[in-house]
Amino acid sequence: MSEAGDAKGVFASAAKKVKMGKRVEKALKEKAAASSSQEATEEDANKAPEPYTCIGHFDADFTELCRRAGLPPTEIPPVVLRAKRPGTPPPPDPKAKDPTPPEEPVDVAEEEPKPKTYVTKEKYSYFKPNIQVEMEHEEKPATVTEIYIRGWKIDDMMVDIFRNCFPTIEKLNTINLWNVGLTDKTLRDLAAIFPQCPNLKNVSIEGNPIAEEPWACLIGDDSLIVNLSLRHNEITDRGASGIGAALSTVTTCNKNLISLNLSHNKFSDVGAEAVVKGLRMNRVLLCLSLASNKITDKGAVKFGELLSRFPLTHEEVVERRKLLSDKGSPDRGTGKSPPPSRRAESKDRPGSVRSGSHLDKGDKKRDKSSKKKDNKHEKKNEKEDAGKGNKTVVMMDSKKDKDEGAKGGTKKDDKWKKGGSRSSIVGLNTSRHGSRAETVNKTTKGKKTTSSKDKKGGAAPESESPDMVEAINPLLDSVESIDGQLWIPGNRSIINLNLSRNEIGEAGLKSLLLALQYQITLANLAPHPALKGLMRLSLGRNPIRADSEAYQKLQDLLLTRDPFYKPQAKSPDGEVQSLVG
Repeated sequence: MSEAGDAKGVFASAAKKVKMGKRVEKALKEKAAASSSQEATEEDANKAPEPYTCIGHFDADFTELCRRAGLPPTEIPPVVLRAKRPGTPPPPDPKAKDPTPPEEPVDVAEEEPKPKTYVTKEKYSYFKPNIQVEMEHEEKPATVTEIYIRGWKIDDMMVDIFRNCFPTIEKLNTINLWNVGLTDKTLRDLAAIFPQCPNLKNVSIEGNPIAEEPWACLIGDDSLIVNLSLRHNEITDRGASGIGAALSTVTTCNKNLISLNLSHNKFSDVGAEAVVKGLRMNRVLLCLSLASNKITDKGAVKFGELLSRFPLTHEEVVERRKLLSDKGSPDRGTGKSPPPSRRAESKDRPGSVRSGSHLDKGDKKRDKSSKKKDNKHEKKNEKEDAGKGNKTVVMMDSKKDKDEGAKGGTKKDDKWKKGGSRSSIVGLNTSRHGSRAETVNKTTKGKKTTSSKDKKGGAAPESESPDMVEAINPLLDSVESIDGQLWIPGNRSIINLNLSRNEIGEAGLKSLLLALQYQITLANLAPHPALKGLMRLSLGRNPIRADSEAYQKLQDLLLTRDPFYKPQAKSPDGEVQSLVG
């Protein structure tokens, strides 16, 4: 019995040990699983989330990017539709039987219905940050066309969010930022984002004074902005100088900006002169507003010189000579020898070139007769110049330029003509230095070009259309030599100039009047299909007398320059009848 009891005890202890071992093993497994799951969760927490790919829906993209940036849902600015003024109700139908039905008696106890001209919102909701948008179709989130941000600060984090979502909005054409606390860095970052938006044309940044004044970064060579408004930014002469340099220099020019609003700023005649300097070689800008600044007669005189004519500086003369040289010899710098015709005309003819004995006799006779005529013409000019005194005026010979172009090469070698010989220049667009021309590329590979002569050998008349506009650099325009200086016609591409609410007096007014008279005279003598000249000039709220003779003349001239102006016609009875409306 004792042996049997001992055996049972041994068996029980062994079974107990087995159960304990299983429990320990189970506990160890659970512990290992818990530790592994904890490590996995830690790895998931440390692992960076996958980058978000914007889909072009601004509301969804902006909200998701803000959430990933760590903003709590209550602090993410909502994207809302921009409020619009309610439409005018249609007039009542006069044919209706009861146009004014009798009013029903109003029960004073009942609550009056809310008016439909406005929408009530939660208290202080107007002051909460939001992004207002306009859409082509409200039911389609991918049709956002305009974005308005007003009254809250755009920091670096928000700029990074815009960097991801703005370029994916296909139809975005307008960005309006008012009082958003931009800094030098955030403005430059936004300026780098704008060229990535394919259809962005209108940018308005107002009420954002910046001490560094980096406004020129918005008008870079790669800028696609067409209309730019920089009102109420406290721009001084420093900022205006940068803007003027960005508009154009001797060798560069902005090719897209056609409207610039710099009103309600703080620059003086120095800043105005810098803007004038930037418009010397710019033939793209059409509308310019400098209202509500500190411009006096000195600045107005500079604008008068810009609009009439001005002498070229030394740098501009040097650049003009380079352009003429490149135009005359397009193979310069390519290692090719110039055409034989130009070698024959050169006075410093190398010895390897044959003499004129190989010329045709008829050509020699023609050359002799032309030389005699040239000598007579030169003597006649010398006599006229001696009678006039020291002041001489010498016009460029357009025929000579045509000959040089024909001898020097084709139009495709002219870097100032956009598209070259494979394009027809039509309408109003831009070339490198501002001549507005719209190029329509027409490739002619594999096609035979027709000769300019007809079958009989005669020269075929060239079909010239008034809409054909050649993209010519202002430095290649006709010049006048006066007292040793080369003068060129001024800027006639500006059609709207606003100088109201400044400090312009009688002297500046007279200068602007002379400039307008010069443009009208030049347009009558040498009309240009694209350069129409000034059509609107605003001078209100300046210290100018209302009975000023110069002011009345200026207003009369501007009236005829108005594209919607229709002169009064006389009836057969002699009475004046207006053609307007």
